[in-house]
Amino acid sequence: MDDLQIAGLELIQDPEKFCFGVDAVFLSDFAKVKPGETVLDMGTGNGIIPILLSAKTKGKHFTGLEIQAETAEMARRSVRYNHLEDKVEIVTGDIKEAAEIFKPAFFDVITTNPPYMLAEHGLRNPDDAKAVARHEVLCSLDDILRESMRLLQDKGRFYMIHRPFRLTEILIKMNHYKIEPKRIQFIYPHIDKEPAMVLIEGVRGAKPRVTVEPPIIIYDKSEHALE
Repeated sequence: MDDLQIAGLELIQDPEKFCFGVDAVFLSDFAKVKPGETVLDMGTGNGIIPILLSAKTKGKHFTGLEIQAETAEMARRSVRYNHLEDKVEIVTGDIKEAAEIFKPAFFDVITTNPPYMLAEHGLRNPDDAKAVARHEVLCSLDDILRESMRLLQDKGRFYMIHRPFRLTEILIKMNHYKIEPKRIQFIYPHIDKEPAMVLIEGVRGAKPRVTVEPPIIIYDKSEHALE
């Protein structure tokens, strides 16, 4: 059990599997959810993002989609433990079939903390759960954006955290799937280092205009996390 340090929430995690990191926390802060809106988190893992968003926002309902049955059940246990059954639902299913799974539902907001690495990049962890979380083994960026385009309301918002080295590819594909990039924010481990992560907001069917927000710096020179 990990204390999420908000609203008394706790999350069940398996140390032998892939546990959530700071990227999920940054994404839950970056995503804007208005009162009464519905949210879908693609590749929700242990349910960290919908559970955090249920506490940080006044959204109406939060759905997490996760293909790994064991991980999805662990997320459901966290939902039940925190008494969030009325606000958070975990669905076991494949991102590639998301539009069919939720048809004819449409969402106001979609969030995703997807695998960062292409399937052929680097050594995959022999633990399948970790490989699925880190590499595009079971879904690709195209799968996520295609299904998001199909499931978002017109002018619905899309939020993703990813690695900067794939930013050009991400922006081109977002445009292709009619999810116009609107807001970008880089996350730096230190002010004098290259950014380690990038947060991106897109809007379905919007006109081109993007804002680059001030960067997030995680550590100061003394290695202390900045507030």
